Amino acid sequence: MMEPSLPDDPTSSTFQPAQLRELVLGVPWLAQLEAEELEALLKDASIQSLDAHHWLFQQDERAQWLYVVINGAVRLVRTTSDTRMATIRCVEQGDTLGELSMVSQKGEYLYSAEALRHTHVLQIDAALCREIMDRQPKCRAEFMSRLALELTERLEDLALLTQGDAMIRLATYLLRRLSDEDAPERVVNLTIPKYWLAAQLSMAPETLSRLLSKLRELEIIDVDRQRLVVRDEVRLRKLTQSVS
Repeated sequence: MMEPSLPDDPTSSTFQPAQLRELVLGVPWLAQLEAEELEALLKDASIQSLDAHHWLFQQDERAQWLYVVINGAVRLVRTTSDTRMATIRCVEQGDTLGELSMVSQKGEYLYSAEALRHTHVLQIDAALCREIMDRQPKCRAEFMSRLALELTERLEDLALLTQGDAMIRLATYLLRRLSDEDAPERVVNLTIPKYWLAAQLSMAPETLSRLLSKLRELEIIDVDRQRLVVRDEVRLRKLTQSVS
């Protein structure tokens, strides 16, 4: 499904009901909702406006709400037992927040969520979502399928961070996020601040900048602000195996 056309600089009053319906139906496990169920879900929903660095929710809080990102970007952060904060990933338009709480024994958020820039999210009732899954086997099956995919991606992230070489981590990250093979150009859009990407890849921001510059000098990529064009995918893949 195409992403809904949303205003560039909106307030909560500028979002039209049809746009919000399309946003919710873009969530894979809610895509099969009947009109009545969709309206019931949206009836109790609200739009939250977040300034940059505002925390939407905190790890271990009771999970009353799920969220769909309307615009902006949100960082997911897990606090470890020794109080270190680790960036899990960043989410953007159409992505969901808080879903893992649906399978949490205590019904709590398993991570914290921080807005990276001015962001709007659609807040929906977690209890209603659970009721929908209880009534609809297809919805529940799709939710579990997405959960398995999420687990696979997080395991890949974990495997990536075990790579000792920073260039291998960066090259692997770029390859995982390349645009469609049928696209005219193989592009990676870095829509989050580079310092958060560096944190996600477990490296210093200056290390990330140096590695991107090296890839550009080797004519493997072109960098235009937040847009990376991969000019030589074969050589980039070789970097995931060894670095000279």
